[in-house]
Amino acid sequence: MYAQAQPRPAHVPAGVNAEGDGIVLGDGPVMIDAFIDFQCPYCRMFEESSGPMLDTMVETRRITLTYHPMAFLDEMSTNRYSTRASAASGCAADGGRFLEYLYIVFANQPPEGGPGLTDEELIALGTPVGLTGSFAGCVREEAHLDWPPYVTARAAARKVGATPTVLVDGVLVRPHQRLIKTAVEAALHARG
Repeated sequence: MYAQAQPRPAHVPAGVNAEGDGIVLGDGPVMIDAFIDFQCPYCRMFEESSGPMLDTMVETRRITLTYHPMAFLDEMSTNRYSTRASAASGCAADGGRFLEYLYIVFANQPPEGGPGLTDEELIALGTPVGLTGSFAGCVREEAHLDWPPYVTARAAARKVGATPTVLVDGVLVRPHQRLIKTAVEAALHARG
């Protein structure tokens, strides 16, 4: 569906990488790319199990973590939930609360096959993490609605065919906490 080239949106979220297809957290030497979909139950499990470890690695400046919120599973909802949730995460990035929003959206993940959360429900999830007025306006105005298809097309061009997908310094690693930690340690060791 998104395999064709997508033009870079004119307006991308704050904190994106140079390619405009991911939100960058941290500035450590080891690069981790995490391709996620807010509709994906395995992505929620990945965040619940590996998220705290990744957060610590970002905080201790061991990694640079780039999240690529995809619209891979739009067809698993009746209202393009993957696209809308990913676009809302872009609004959260604009408000400086991307990671906090990511966690709360996954904690409130709707089942596959249904309508997904409404825009108003996505907005309401921003309140407990400190996202208010401008966030609500960003979601309602669909400021980043063209960003998830771009992220998804770029991921497809990189041969990402499932979520979650994790790359450590460009090398595919199974999205398991222990395996990611081992790959990061090896990459740090190789750097001396």
